[in-house]
Amino acid sequence: MKISAVIITKNEEENIARCLKSLVGVVDEIIVIDAFSTDKTVEIAQNNGAIIIQKEWEGYSQNKNFGNSQAKNDWILSIDADEVLSQELIISIRKLTLDDSKVYSFNRLNNYCGQWIRHSNWHPDWNIRLFNKKESAWSGDFVHEKLTLPKHVAVDQLEGLLYHYSYQNSEDHWQRIEKYAQLSAQQLFQDGKKATFIKLWLSPIARFLKTYFFKKGFLDGKAGWTISVRNAYLVHRKYQLLQKMQTIS
Repeated sequence: MKISAVIITKNEEENIARCLKSLVGVVDEIIVIDAFSTDKTVEIAQNNGAIIIQKEWEGYSQNKNFGNSQAKNDWILSIDADEVLSQELIISIRKLTLDDSKVYSFNRLNNYCGQWIRHSNWHPDWNIRLFNKKESAWSGDFVHEKLTLPKHVAVDQLEGLLYHYSYQNSEDHWQRIEKYAQLSAQQLFQDGKKATFIKLWLSPIARFLKTYFFKKGFLDGKAGWTISVRNAYLVHRKYQLLQKMQTIS
């Protein structure tokens, strides 16, 4: 069976070429759903053989599902612009006999400011990325989109790594924290959750302890400490924003 890769983009000129090159010989077509990038993302994607469809940003799930609907093949390889298939993962995908009763999960290895993070609750990081669009679809309104699977579908884990060049520098990390805090707060508000004292102050402490000690963030050195502290701040920040939303409403 043939596979279509689907990527959603917005100003990814620093990453997109690396991602697209890793897909050569793995997929039959590459669909890029671009939210009107203002940099060279579209030009680079076109030069690397991708089909470009520009669409206003409606959310992670919505834009990904739209991309899936535009693919000519039923089997979708969902990959982000800042991700790259490792050679071992490429071999695993090529050897597959795709089974409609299964979906396939990739183990993502995250790069933080030039360092590969192997602990800190960032690894192992299994994500379903290869599936039949007739059986599965993305769900979630704001952040943390999930693939909705029929009960009869099993998850197979493939050998090899999905390299994720997630954070270029410290400033990039802070910007992402604010972005995800905003989106998470919106999701919590929509779901009717409350910003209690425990959520505001004790949950961040619990997140730090989990990341740094239980998930062995200390083994990642200085980066592990930074990730653990900022993970705790992200938890506090999203509930702080949720509290403001509740006050306004």
